[in-house]
Amino acid sequence: MPRFMSLIRIDEQNPFDAPDPDFEKRMGALFEEITKAGVMLETAGLTPTSQGTRVTWSGGKLTHTDGPFTETKEVVGGYAVLQVKDKEEALEWTRRFLQCHPESWTVTSEVRQIDEATLGA
Repeated sequence: MPRFMSLIRIDEQNPFDAPDPDFEKRMGALFEEITKAGVMLETAGLTPTSQGTRVTWSGGKLTHTDGPFTETKEVVGGYAVLQVKDKEEALEWTRRFLQCHPESWTVTSEVRQIDEATLGA
């Protein structure tokens, strides 16, 4: 079965309002369901860009830039690796994940299939 990565994008410059009291309950129920279904292989949030470093290879040289990356409006704030039958199923789980969040939040997910042909290359 194919695997998909869901990259959770947030605007680090605009902090979220406090979540409603049922947020953790909704998210916990979804995570329990997706885990029992054998779909969720891995998920985690990421630390802020202020704690990150970008490493770039260009012109035969490596450069390092420490965060925060203020020029970037949208950053990857977390990820999930899903194993599902097809992209539509990955999108359905992603829609359900996003709908758990408060309506006042803006959270985007980029869903991409993992290229199994490049593993171990």
